[in-house]
Amino acid sequence: MRNGLPIAGNTPVLEALELGFRYGEVELFWGLSFTLQRAQARVVLGPSGSGKTTLLHLLAGLLRIQVGDVRWEGRSIRQEGEEKLAQRRLHTIGLVFQHHYLQPELTALENVLVPGYLADRVDIGWGLELLERVGLGERAHLLPKALSGGERQRVALARALYNRPKVLLADEPTGSLDRRNAERVMALMLSLSQELGTALLLATHDEHLVAGLPEIRLG
Repeated sequence: MRNGLPIAGNTPVLEALELGFRYGEVELFWGLSFTLQRAQARVVLGPSGSGKTTLLHLLAGLLRIQVGDVRWEGRSIRQEGEEKLAQRRLHTIGLVFQHHYLQPELTALENVLVPGYLADRVDIGWGLELLERVGLGERAHLLPKALSGGERQRVALARALYNRPKVLLADEPTGSLDRRNAERVMALMLSLSQELGTALLLATHDEHLVAGLPEIRLG
């Protein structure tokens, strides 16, 4: 993959196939199709209420699909039972949200290791390496309350990448940060997704932060 373009011949790591979703009589999107290849980055743009969060939840298997299908590495998730889907998600999807959702009683390193405990493969060395990559190696043993907002979001990014997911879904990950920290977190997401071969789908309303990325527009 080069410059956000997919490598020809590879099975997409993520596919949206004719997705549609309604809340009551309100149609958020309909007939939406796109693919993501390994290490490809794309952005979902749209105003508040256009369905960006709903779309990411559908792609992550956190919301029941109404119309269409979602495939992870060529396999549909639509008919999966909750337990099997949760296990597939653990090894396929990384999630970053606007709010970091760190566990306040755990250190930065312990927060990064949480997905490892869930997957029964804890690797402290890998957790420390990820914190080094996001510039927080020396703050690994601090609690979230001792970290700045930008630092907490970087811990959340390291946590999302711990299980080496095929796809990183980021929902307004810089929405609560000032411009300097927003740009830093954005740059880290892009560089780490390239480095680790993880596809990135980013939902945001801030078009200036994602200039040049292929777009999926809602609303």
